[in-house]
Amino acid sequence: MTASAEKFTRQTIRDIRPLTPSLFTFRTSRDPGFRFRAGQFARLGVAKADGSLVWRAYSMVSAPHDEFLEFFSIVVPDGEFTSELARLREGDCLLVDRQAFGFLTLDRFPDGRDLWLLGTGTGLAPFLSILQDFEAWERFDNIVLVYSVRNARELAYQELIAGLKERDYLAEHVHKLRYIPVVTREPYPGALNRRITTLIDDGELERAAGLALDPARSRIMLCGNPQMIEDTRAVLKKRGMSLALTRRPGQIAVENYW
Repeated sequence: MTASAEKFTRQTIRDIRPLTPSLFTFRTSRDPGFRFRAGQFARLGVAKADGSLVWRAYSMVSAPHDEFLEFFSIVVPDGEFTSELARLREGDCLLVDRQAFGFLTLDRFPDGRDLWLLGTGTGLAPFLSILQDFEAWERFDNIVLVYSVRNARELAYQELIAGLKERDYLAEHVHKLRYIPVVTREPYPGALNRRITTLIDDGELERAAGLALDPARSRIMLCGNPQMIEDTRAVLKKRGMSLALTRRPGQIAVENYW
């Protein structure tokens, strides 16, 4: 896939932080004209050795008010894009499409009292952007962040999540947050240890949150691997919940850029 120079800007990588051999975060500069809503994604481009460009979609971790862009990435073995991305260093150039995309935003829900954010792996990214923005805290009575990984070392951004309570602009609202880590392949203190669908099916997730998944109150965002999204939607459908569409209000919003 190619893009003309008018459709992207050249940004500088400012910081790269490896988390595990296959996970890392990175920040770039931000073009003053780039605007996005919390939960959206950008198309990022890297140049290959032969001069061709390869593009992929990445949700912003950073908030809309930040002066930088931050992303959360997995390294796919021999992946066309991530293999190139993983070789970049601070000071290198990254292409960013001028337009943000995506519908995993709060305007999918005109109503609701409880916001559930269910993510696996790097699917955590858009939820961190949403949690660093003020809109969700102002609109909802309760916010439940469920973050599922295979191994405990993959639990990223724990300092950011814990530090939300220290942010002055959230001081009056941060009591609304319930954070539920899920580690599926090993025991980990304070974490649940089964798949999200199983935790919903048997009620353990609701018990951990102290809230019911109620079609009248609950608004649910899903981001992660496609199988998780498909399976979770099926489980929630049995609870009377459906996808929120432009012409048909619902309880579920998903992001599909795989």
